[in-house]
Amino acid sequence: MFVASWRFWRTWISQKETTITKNTDEPAATSTSSRLDTVEGYLGLPYTVRVTADPTGGYVAAVEELPGCVTQAESWAEVDDMARDAMRAWISTALAAGRPVPLPHVAADPARILVRLPRSLHRDLLRAAGTEGVSLNQYVVCELARAVGRQDR
Repeated sequence: MFVASWRFWRTWISQKETTITKNTDEPAATSTSSRLDTVEGYLGLPYTVRVTADPTGGYVAAVEELPGCVTQAESWAEVDDMARDAMRAWISTALAAGRPVPLPHVAADPARILVRLPRSLHRDLLRAAGTEGVSLNQYVVCELARAVGRQDR
């Protein structure tokens, strides 16, 4: 599974192809693109799109903040355009019906947590961090991100 916001699309490398998707939240030339009473204004926001490989082939993209905004694409190259089209249809339908359009999730500020570890686990984490040449904190953050499927961070 690949998760990214429009702002944070990364290089996707698969066994069959290497594709760099475009950053689609660059400001448009018109001033109306930043207004939230237009479809284009909403499309300029960094919505989170979850892309998964379909077991029967192709990909499924779902926008987390827009319930029911889901699309399918035959190839990775089509995912970007298909997701944008689905978002455009979802937002325009909501605006036409006078329903509110959810805004993207706001990124949380960095947090500090306290975790009690068994000594053996702490020792193993210290060794692994040393092997990687990074601090224990950085190693734990990377491993947690990998565990929840956020390898793009």
